[in-house]
Amino acid sequence: MNSSRRTERTIVILFLLIVSAGLAGAQSAENDRVKSALDIFQVFTTVPEYQIPAALMRNASGIAILPGVKRVGFVIGGMRGKGVLVARGKDGAWGRPLFITITGGSFGWQIGIQSSDIIMFFRTPDSVERVLRGKYTVGVDASVAAGSLGRDAAAVTDADLTAEIYSYSRARGVFAGLAIQGAALDIDYGANAAYYQKEIARPSDILEGSGLPDPETAKQLRQGIARYEKSVR
Repeated sequence: MNSSRRTERTIVILFLLIVSAGLAGAQSAENDRVKSALDIFQVFTTVPEYQIPAALMRNASGIAILPGVKRVGFVIGGMRGKGVLVARGKDGAWGRPLFITITGGSFGWQIGIQSSDIIMFFRTPDSVERVLRGKYTVGVDASVAAGSLGRDAAAVTDADLTAEIYSYSRARGVFAGLAIQGAALDIDYGANAAYYQKEIARPSDILEGSGLPDPETAKQLRQGIARYEKSVR
């Protein structure tokens, strides 16, 4: 092999190594997001004082988990963050995480910056489907209510759940129900491509698991959700 071919081969190998390192780094960031989502879900479901209603868990068609959402406000507040949406398949099992973003939404009169963990329970398959179609405004495209926690949550029955979405937040160690009006949920196509190592045109393919890899963190998240659901049935 002459020197020019060796040089070309070296350049190609270096290029492939750089690309692989970039993909691995991007996937690592998304793995961390899924791990954070599982951690937050477990806090809300394993600490008795903050547990969500069993009836809500049994009836959920989808769950959006958004770690570290930045709430910024000066008189009128807004927010921006990233997270994942997990939905039930036709067989009732929980599917792979779909990466989403959340933007906008007013939290009322406030000054400063705050980080909040947010969980949203979607009660109907239609509300999940509307997220897949594109930008989805909570409180406009679907009714939203602040969820009950702790002792109040224990008394919640199926008949009490009338909104399409129930939401919860944790900020500075304080847990509360949170009615997020005007928040927009959108698909994070870049994060989905990095995590599943391919461009994905149809978000529904992720929830259905059509021809996609099944990362270990994805398995851990849906197993954690399934375990809690089983415990409250």
